[in-house]
Amino acid sequence: MKITKIETIRFEPTPDSQWKSEYSPAGRQALPNNLWVQIHTDEGLVGLGETYYSPRAVSAIIHDLFAPLLIGREAANIENHWNNLFSICNFCGHAGAEMRGISAIDIALWDLFGQATNRPIYELLGGQSRNKIAIYNTCVGSNPYDDDLLLWSNGQAGELAASLLEQGITAMKFWPFDQFGPTLGGPNSTHAPVTLWGGETAAGVLGHSISNDQLTSGLQIVEQVRNAVGNRMQIAIEGHARWDLPSAIRIAKALEPLDIMWLEEIMPPDNVEAYVRLKSQTAIPICQSERLLSRYAFRPFIEQHACDIVMPDASWCGGITEARKIATMADTYYLPVTLHDTIGPVALIAAAHLMLHLPNALIMETVRGYLAGWYREVVTDPIPVRDGALTLENRPGLGTRFNEELKQLPNCRVETTDEGSLTIW
Repeated sequence: MKITKIETIRFEPTPDSQWKSEYSPAGRQALPNNLWVQIHTDEGLVGLGETYYSPRAVSAIIHDLFAPLLIGREAANIENHWNNLFSICNFCGHAGAEMRGISAIDIALWDLFGQATNRPIYELLGGQSRNKIAIYNTCVGSNPYDDDLLLWSNGQAGELAASLLEQGITAMKFWPFDQFGPTLGGPNSTHAPVTLWGGETAAGVLGHSISNDQLTSGLQIVEQVRNAVGNRMQIAIEGHARWDLPSAIRIAKALEPLDIMWLEEIMPPDNVEAYVRLKSQTAIPICQSERLLSRYAFRPFIEQHACDIVMPDASWCGGITEARKIATMADTYYLPVTLHDTIGPVALIAAAHLMLHLPNALIMETVRGYLAGWYREVVTDPIPVRDGALTLENRPGLGTRFNEELKQLPNCRVETTDEGSLTIW
């Protein structure tokens, strides 16, 4: 089964009014931030992959650099393709658009392998360790649940927790301290909101001070959940890499009485020694997450005991092939794995195949608004989540296809490379 064509699909940003439909809101995670990859073969099968962030840059990497190493070659040689692509981009430094491109291609190749063998990806990985995986809800805003973000940020975190429990979801994640960190607004507007990706971004420069009042205000959001539903809800705190070490220690110590599931990336992941120091100062489990791209980035955090929970993103860290290696490395240290997703439906399905297979899988990230909303527009089959758990149908490959009707949207940009258009740089 030879690769004959590589196709990338992305969407130009448009005014918010043009994005509103039955499911898709004008949201931060809406279509313009994603890139889909379809790999075509001489047997007529098409593999689907996905990644998120800077899709024009990732598409250029795929067509300019990766396509010549893929077209005309055997699709099933997934490990060889991974090594080839990583080796060529690592010549100039691998992290960023390069790893996102590799990730999307790798997912599409696994999808092809499953279709060709008529088996789901989790079977090709070695079978199931479980037939479903528990989920938690990351509380961002998206139609029809526009109030998920608004509820916890406006004093109604307890109501939000109760709503999740009614759906069988027993774990949630939010970021109560981001609001106090410096933003990208510049020196004359330290805390002014910055609109990026269609919303006020969580991204910002490093904060070096959090006041007692700010700390108390952030804690009150967590306390609202505990007061409303007690310990029936597990709570993860997202840090978005916003704080320096002394501030991170203050936040962690303040959270300890509230029985936190994990504290995630409260500092940038660029200095493993800082996380070693943080872990020595708190009993809260530390989660190291999706900004680490490849097993080489995760290795020091695992080996130097700088984290308790490992959270790669299969659509960023190198695809299914690399995420599996990261999970195996974590397993040798008896560490659990949770996979990141606020990305897109294909990324989530790829992660679900891994989570059904991995022996050390803990819990899967989801966003209920995306599952009920724009995820349903992108793929042909809804992702089955019931009673707080995600499962998969016994379908070949990923088990879903890209919704080709989206290509008719006026802002859709499809680029292809085949044997007749290859350019060797």
